[in-house]
Amino acid sequence: MGKPIWWFAPGMVSLALFAWLLTLVPSEAAGRIFAAYGGIYIVASLLWLWLAENRTPDRWDIGGATVCLAGTAIILFGPRS
Repeated sequence: MGKPIWWFAPGMVSLALFAWLLTLVPSEAAGRIFAAYGGIYIVASLLWLWLAENRTPDRWDIGGATVCLAGTAIILFGPRS
């Protein structure tokens, strides 16, 4: 894409920060949080597509991300017994 190599830095830092933050979650909830992260990752990827790659997400991208965020909300906020 003709971008300088330092464009990798924000992604690498974000991934390292996420991995570190995941270690702070109590172990009985870490898997649930990691599963919910998937929806956030998808939205962040589409933001990258839009802001860094200058490609506007289409209605299918936005619809899919909305479904994923709904799944994330169900995982995080669903009632537990």
